[in-house]
Amino acid sequence: MRWENLTLDSDHSRADSALFGADAVVTRTFDTPEFAGITFHEIRARSILNRVPGASRMPFEWTVNPYRGCTHACVYCFARKTHSYLDLDTGLGFDSQIVVKVNAPELLRRQLSSRRWQGEHIAMGTNVDCYQRAEGRYRLMPGILAALRDHANPYSILTKGTLILRDLDLLKQSSEVTDVGISVSVGFTDPELWRTVEPGTPAPERRLDVVRTLTEHGLGCGVLMAPVIPFLSDDPAQLRATVRAIAAAGATSVTPLVLHLRPGAREWFMAWLERHHPYLVRRYERLYADGAYAPKWYQRRITRQVHDLAQEYGIGPTSAGMPRRIREPEPQPAEHARPEPTQLSLI
Repeated sequence: MRWENLTLDSDHSRADSALFGADAVVTRTFDTPEFAGITFHEIRARSILNRVPGASRMPFEWTVNPYRGCTHACVYCFARKTHSYLDLDTGLGFDSQIVVKVNAPELLRRQLSSRRWQGEHIAMGTNVDCYQRAEGRYRLMPGILAALRDHANPYSILTKGTLILRDLDLLKQSSEVTDVGISVSVGFTDPELWRTVEPGTPAPERRLDVVRTLTEHGLGCGVLMAPVIPFLSDDPAQLRATVRAIAAAGATSVTPLVLHLRPGAREWFMAWLERHHPYLVRRYERLYADGAYAPKWYQRRITRQVHDLAQEYGIGPTSAGMPRRIREPEPQPAEHARPEPTQLSLI
């Protein structure tokens, strides 16, 4: 395994400095049914704030990724290629060899305190899911969210995991002082398709329960309807059923995203397609003949259909976020003096 050559995350603009040394790796397995067949590689990272390359299509500049690899095992996951940087398999290896940056919370707090940091928006869940099953054991996100809250740093989370509800209080506290965006990924509601294409994720209805719960607690939650899978979840009736369920859950917005097949993911997905839907292989080869993305005409068609359905079911855009408001520390009482009640001031 090429630990010593591991570079910064794939959405970082530099690739010339190691994220950690080989002597910083501890490999563990856990004898529990939940983690059967999964190996965890615990590392102490040297950096946790990753800068997105300027040429990226992403609408954000900074990310935090406490994990590499993902037990959600989505056959289409674009992040599979990143495992090849470690000489790990991008198929089963991506699903079962999980890198855990165990010092992520303390490292982030230190980096947010740097004078060079300007409080830019930080996106999480953009590479692999920060609320995958490993988070239930390692509990990195509470420390990460607390650091972001304490610095009133705006952030967003994209997840397929229901574990985000564990951190509901931290999310609410953050929303009181900064802009917090939360999106849940639900590309379709077909249970049979879910079982084969996203075998390690919570069921779509459970993810929609997350949307419902967050909304009930005053945290607006959008849905990234991703991926819309050509010829498997793009039938008008399927799109309608999915948007209807999203609306019923109280989502503030719905954003469709058609399946894209980057190297690493493409090979794994096409092998899955050959096993489960061999009659579609030729159609996919034609649809994705020009690269990782479906043709523009197809993407526009899906976007138009979903937006029309969203309007029909009354799903509107999310409201603008609130500005950063950092709490000033409470004044310390003089020695031996009886402390008086204090009023927190906001800036």
